[in-house]
Amino acid sequence: MSRLKAAVDGVNFNRFRFWLQAFFFVLVIYGGYLGIELGNSLPMLSCGYNNEGRIGMCFLMPLQHELGWTWAKLFSWAITSLLTTFAVFVLWFVAINKGWCGFVCPLGTLQDWMTALRRRLGIRYSRYTLGQFKQLTRIKYVLLALAVLIPLGVGGGWFHNDMKLPFCSICPGKMIIPLLTGNTQYFTVDFSTKTAMVMSALGMLTTGLFFVGSFVKKRFWCFYCPMSALHYLFSKLAVLRLVKDGGKCTRCGDCYRVCDMEIKEIADDIRVGDIMMDDCTLCLKCVAACPETGALKANFAGRAIFEATEAGFIKRMNKGCKA
Repeated sequence: MSRLKAAVDGVNFNRFRFWLQAFFFVLVIYGGYLGIELGNSLPMLSCGYNNEGRIGMCFLMPLQHELGWTWAKLFSWAITSLLTTFAVFVLWFVAINKGWCGFVCPLGTLQDWMTALRRRLGIRYSRYTLGQFKQLTRIKYVLLALAVLIPLGVGGGWFHNDMKLPFCSICPGKMIIPLLTGNTQYFTVDFSTKTAMVMSALGMLTTGLFFVGSFVKKRFWCFYCPMSALHYLFSKLAVLRLVKDGGKCTRCGDCYRVCDMEIKEIADDIRVGDIMMDDCTLCLKCVAACPETGALKANFAGRAIFEATEAGFIKRMNKGCKA
């Protein structure tokens, strides 16, 4: 067992993560063609508009759809459908926490590949200032609130029915993921109503911003994703956790330098053991980059499954692995 743990802790982490992300990317987008169906409560942007290829549906889509029922229907026994969908979402999420973002979400993987392309081209990426970072962390919560409140307003007769799925209408996944299966129908502006025209135009705008932003900033879209906000609300329940031993930390900053989400606390905070922050995608690059044995680790149900070690760090550096 000790040999197995040493092998895991010393793994070529970037290569391992690349192939794991590639596997999930293909599975999530094309698994439906193999008859794989995981339901409509998945904690990632598995787009519901990818009708045939998807293995399941992003929870935000049924959440908005059911919140958009008339209030008489929503606040009746029909609400058990929403509560059941929500309970399944929590169960899925509890298993790997925000590892859904760091390893499974196809839009997250696509952003990582765009970062790799930028690096190969020798183009520098930009960082946010501390003030910008603090402001950005709030946006995803605003979008999550709107994704809940606008459908409720539709059900109450306050908004047009074309706003029943407000986030899905502007999510870049609506255009990008179906496109990967040859479906181009969502790359158009819907002129059927004024509301549909505005929402579809906003969707095209956010898709453009996704590509431009993700090329110049690591994990650009993740700062705005309401699914990430929803994740953090339940992260304390998850069995997979990122843990820090501040007594072993030397504040060298290696973890911060590889962090795609620019989370300074991962390097600076030596008091908090549960170092999981709301923008963290649980990619575990910080653990792989840490040279101090035991300073950072990923725990599953209280047991370390991947831990920073000096030997693992030296092995990765000798192989030229860049986080």
